[in-house]
Amino acid sequence: MADYFQVSTATPTRDQAVELARTVVSRRLAAGAQIIGPVISAWWHGGEFGTGEEWQLLLKTTAARYPELEAHILKHHPWQKPELAAVPIQAGSGACLEWIAANTTPLT
Repeated sequence: MADYFQVSTATPTRDQAVELARTVVSRRLAAGAQIIGPVISAWWHGGEFGTGEEWQLLLKTTAARYPELEAHILKHHPWQKPELAAVPIQAGSGACLEWIAANTTPLT
């Protein structure tokens, strides 16, 4: 299993994306967040095709912190069943990976 993940989700508004990013980073569930948007998404949901504008979040975390990050996102996300995907970081600069590790360590 990889030690580091890039996690993605999306929200319907910029303000919701900023708030979700603020809470996960301030709780050290993710070392950092990037908000990209608006993006246009196309999807199937409830048997129907749809398109719409969303704000994408990319979060950097560790495998150890991922379960808490996932639980937080699922609890605080504006959608009942949000997109949530974690992709292992297979390689990265040592400094970047050290930054992720250092900034996801819970404060005591």
